[in-house]
Amino acid sequence: MKKKTQSLQDINVFDLTRVLAGPTATQILGDLGANVIKVERPDTGDDSRNLGPPYLDNQNDESKESAYYLSVNRNKHSVTIDLTKKEGQKLTKKIIKKCLVLVENFRAVNLKQYVLDYKSVKKINFSLKVY
Repeated sequence: MKKKTQSLQDINVFDLTRVLAGPTATQILGDLGANVIKVERPDTGDDSRNLGPPYLDNQNDESKESAYYLSVNRNKHSVTIDLTKKEGQKLTKKIIKKCLVLVENFRAVNLKQYVLDYKSVKKINFSLKVY
């Protein structure tokens, strides 16, 4: 039997989204086969991990994750990066070089403080599509 291909299977997406619309948009890209790299903050992770109830009650662990977080982050690879530190910004730029799409939903000009605003990331990867 021939392996089924997905329409976005060769697309790398850098996901800097948080809460509601952004994670839902990148969820759809992941569902269509894109390689979505979800960035989460150290210690706390994505804000939506705690949006609940309902929560997944993992009996082997004390952690509880919200059903919302689990649903909108399916088909994604999660990485913890501290954007406030130079090392985190350097790692972010290294990953962005390998992506075709960047999706973010920070407040206007918030990414500029991390040198990850539109003009800066386009210098890193001129073919990058930023949404």
